Amino acid sequence: MPVAVEVGGEAGDVLSAVPQNAAAARDIVTELLAAHFGAALDAWPAHVVDDTLLVTSELVTNAFRHGGRLTAFEAEITGAGLRIMVGDASSQSPAELPATGPRVRAEAPRIGGYGWPLVRLLAARVSVSVLPDGKRITVLMELPAQP
Repeated sequence: MPVAVEVGGEAGDVLSAVPQNAAAARDIVTELLAAHFGAALDAWPAHVVDDTLLVTSELVTNAFRHGGRLTAFEAEITGAGLRIMVGDASSQSPAELPATGPRVRAEAPRIGGYGWPLVRLLAARVSVSVLPDGKRITVLMELPAQP
């Protein structure tokens, strides 16, 4: 059964609100993990939660920055890990930018453009679904096995 939490809420079945920013989305994911796994989180390697919150931040930030606005957000514990879905108002898929920087190109290094490659690196699975009114990006973050 899917488990989700609303900001400041208890464990439940439905995520009731679209977060207003990346910090609120991180709070939702943190509360979901705490509600589902409790004290077991303390035994996880620190990078698991850090990577999960970084991916959450990047997806939500990109929805606002490149997708016009955040139209949907879901976080769900599944048998395979944590599924995070972010919807935005743009039907353009994320750009695959080439490597850049002073050693690769002579021009000034770009500012930004590192979030999507980070998401692809850290998530176990990434899918992009283009819809008539925007797109949905779904990622799966692997979580430690539970005893």
